[in-house]
Amino acid sequence: MKEKTPEGTDNKNNKFFIKILWFLFIFPIISLFILFFCISQGYLGYMPSFSEMENPKNNQASEVISSDGVVLGTYFKENRSNIKFENLSPELVKALVATEDVRFYSHSGVDARAIGRALFGTGRKGGGSTISQQLAKMLFPREDFSNFFSKILRKLREWVMAIKLEKRYTKEEIITMYFNKFDFLNLAVGIKSAAKVYFNTEPDSLKIEQAAMLVGMAKNPSLYNPLRREELTMQRRNVVLNQMKKYDYITSEQYDSLKKISLGVKFQKVD
Repeated sequence: MKEKTPEGTDNKNNKFFIKILWFLFIFPIISLFILFFCISQGYLGYMPSFSEMENPKNNQASEVISSDGVVLGTYFKENRSNIKFENLSPELVKALVATEDVRFYSHSGVDARAIGRALFGTGRKGGGSTISQQLAKMLFPREDFSNFFSKILRKLREWVMAIKLEKRYTKEEIITMYFNKFDFLNLAVGIKSAAKVYFNTEPDSLKIEQAAMLVGMAKNPSLYNPLRREELTMQRRNVVLNQMKKYDYITSEQYDSLKKISLGVKFQKVD
């Protein structure tokens, strides 16, 4: 009978540790794959079906139009009138991307760099939600959860929904849906209503500073409500303008000039 040599024992120990390392490496990957699969199939909570993703619920206002094309009135559950991408001011798109999701055109719904920044940047450099994730939250809202693990699960569902939205819609369609869906308060749901309510104009006619104010409201419309907190809203608008300058959508000269302009709200009450 052969005696075990120290070399043989070392080899067995090495093989055992290698197996442990492989297990520790592969197990989390397999677990994540199973987790995301279960989420995408709706096993761990609500997940919109294919048809729901293709046709999200939208409470659009009905307009009564005269024979000569004049809008006589509207009937609505939400004061919303949808528009197409070409009817958006380019400044709106620039402001939104610069402020909410600067890598919007290069990711597929989830921005790993933004997530890392949110996790390890202690919140000083912004959140990790992309425009697509924010749209998913607006289109398919669910109740808030106080439980920590439920919050994590909800965030993972948002990731899956955002990726699904990116697969089904173009970037331009996602931005358009975002602006059509967002609630700007004061009975201004969607960018067409917001442009009319706050500036008495159309979305394609919004000036840079006006677009910046409306995009600034996206962070927290209740907090940055121009009718109640004008100074705070102006500060937020200037943050958006600064982001536009940072990413070369406007020049430093434009920024220095625009940040001094008052909000110029021309509130139009909705009956």
